[in-house]
Amino acid sequence: MADESKSGILGRLPPLPRPALNNSVIGMEQAYRQRKGLTLLTDADIEALKAGQPMPWEEGGSGVISAPASVPAPVAAAPTPQAATPPPASGGGISEEVAKWVAQGNKWSKSTIAAEQARRGRKGLPALNNSEIAALLGEPVEATASAPPPAAAPAPVAAATPAGAPAASGPISAEVAKWVAEGKKWSKSTIAAEQARRGRKGLPILNSAEVAALLGEPAAAEVAAAAPAVAASVARPAAAVAPRPTAGPPSAAMSVSHSGESTTYVGTPAVGTSRAAASAGVATVGPEDNDINQGRRRFAWAAFAAFMTAWFIAFFRFFLPRTLFEPATSFKIGYPADFGLGVDTKFQQKYRIWVDRTPDRIFVIYARCTHLGCTPDWKPAENKFKCPCHGSGYDSEGVNFEGPAPRPMDRAKVEIAPDGQILVDVSKLYQWPKGQPSAFNDPGAFLPT
Repeated sequence: MADESKSGILGRLPPLPRPALNNSVIGMEQAYRQRKGLTLLTDADIEALKAGQPMPWEEGGSGVISAPASVPAPVAAAPTPQAATPPPASGGGISEEVAKWVAQGNKWSKSTIAAEQARRGRKGLPALNNSEIAALLGEPVEATASAPPPAAAPAPVAAATPAGAPAASGPISAEVAKWVAEGKKWSKSTIAAEQARRGRKGLPILNSAEVAALLGEPAAAEVAAAAPAVAASVARPAAAVAPRPTAGPPSAAMSVSHSGESTTYVGTPAVGTSRAAASAGVATVGPEDNDINQGRRRFAWAAFAAFMTAWFIAFFRFFLPRTLFEPATSFKIGYPADFGLGVDTKFQQKYRIWVDRTPDRIFVIYARCTHLGCTPDWKPAENKFKCPCHGSGYDSEGVNFEGPAPRPMDRAKVEIAPDGQILVDVSKLYQWPKGQPSAFNDPGAFLPT
């Protein structure tokens, strides 16, 4: 610490005059000090950094961190913080440390409060209570939040009522009345969360009048006014209830007969029905079985059979292997006397090869650029091969001399067939790797002339 005070720098923080620092910058300073093995900042040091005051060991430091002039009054309990933080105390006043933070005017977020609760848990300090959390969050003050619960308990709830269900009835509390006065309509999920919070805190749950008021349903006064009438109707003796009149015998119109014909026509039968056809003297049989209709049926069945046959053939064809027919890797290109000095390109399209003859040998160059596999072009005027993709250049014997090609083009195996023709096998290629011996002089890489 003494070495740091000479330069006026606290670890990695700026020198004086220094503005007020936030929690993230102070957290990075603490992590830096922990890595370097320096003394960590105390709570008083952190408060001084947040207020923009010099440290006691710095030039201009007073040696004592002044406390704020005034401490705000205790405020109402805040909503329950996140579940990952330690549970706050149910009530209590605001400590001097928290009052100092509130006096600075910085509104804390829920994540910052959760980090502070975790730090207090690690340090063994008491957790923030509801009043302190509410003050740090800047939430409105509730006058009755810190007061003990009233002596008169709400009406007991039946044992069968679930824990989160509202009470049957009751007056609207001052807290709920204030929420309703704010004009914000609550949803059912928000009310369920509030009921769960009250259950955890041991507070009385919301009754039906309060739930109706928060949901924006008919006024709670109407619900309360209707409650006595409902209770009176429930308590009314069974003798006071007038019995229902006994239903008389069913009328003839309501009777249903399950005997005889199911349909009885009144007047003229409906057009298109079998009854109408019978009344007109028309037979109810199908189309006439003549040659035309028979031909139509045969054609329809033949088309259906053809479709199903084609479908089954396609279905079974799916299980048969697909064979890819590629050009042969071994082939004959003619007699040695058929080729003159230089490069012959007549087999480039069919076999992707060039036949090159020099005064002492005949060899076959495989037409594939060694950079990315493109097919170069033979430039007779320039006496070189030129790759159209990336500009690689090769001389008349396929040896690279310009561009990105790393090595010469490969040469195919050549030999004399029993009939005297040149037999080329492109499945066997001879290479000249970069920085290694060449295989172009191996037996099979050329034919002597």
